[in-house]
Amino acid sequence: MSQSQIMPGFKPALGYTLVYLSLVVLIPLSTLIFKSLQLSWEDYLAIITHKRIVASFQVSFGSALVAAAVASFFGLIIAWVLVRYTFAGQKFFDALIDLPFALPTAVAGIVLATIFQPNGFLGKLLLDTFGIQVAFKPLGIVVALIFISIPFVVRTVQPVLQEFDTSMEEAAASMGASRLQIFSKIIFPNLFPALLTGFALSFARGVGEYGSVIFIAGNLPYVSEIVPLLIVTKLEQYDMEGATAIALTMLVISFALLLVINLLQHWVRKRSGQ
Repeated sequence: MSQSQIMPGFKPALGYTLVYLSLVVLIPLSTLIFKSLQLSWEDYLAIITHKRIVASFQVSFGSALVAAAVASFFGLIIAWVLVRYTFAGQKFFDALIDLPFALPTAVAGIVLATIFQPNGFLGKLLLDTFGIQVAFKPLGIVVALIFISIPFVVRTVQPVLQEFDTSMEEAAASMGASRLQIFSKIIFPNLFPALLTGFALSFARGVGEYGSVIFIAGNLPYVSEIVPLLIVTKLEQYDMEGATAIALTMLVISFALLLVINLLQHWVRKRSGQ
């Protein structure tokens, strides 16, 4: 018996899902594609190969990749501490992880810019001590993206750690395995698919982030200008063709990268037998 015969209301649920996806995802994306088709291939290439646009793509995707990698590393540590240890204020810190979800991104950007600007508390400390300027530099973009993306990693890895069978660790320890061997051979392979999912979510959020970035980035062309800001600039200049071409290119690249990550995640799950 098929799953559609076992589950009642399969056809109405499927119809509702298709209508919802069409209204929210498919129709807007198809409109973007049809709008782009009004451009000739030569005009499209002339837009997306402009030096300023290429530089903004490098800033957006490079910053998102670095931020996702850093968020994955520290997100794994945070999830490990919250699951494996008990300490005072644990519930408070656990709830604090979700703050970037609830906090308006513009507020987060203003706060980060205030703290990390050259005259700010942390910004002045880093600049005077190590000569590192965070705000109004590409590093500021990475800091903002880490702040808003790290909850994705924590909330993805945390349930897997909570459901992990510790008897495998105990069996390995009884056979003389060190803690490093237990983590690298038993724990991490089981966590890696979830960690990769958190990385993909963090990257996807970082690529399209706007509110928390524009206040701390400095928005200097060829230095710290992100793609979403460039799209907004094109729209303000009534350059619909340019904005559409940039948005379509960003969509295609993001989809391709996420597809590669999901295929890699599927391969890891299949290899580990999950």
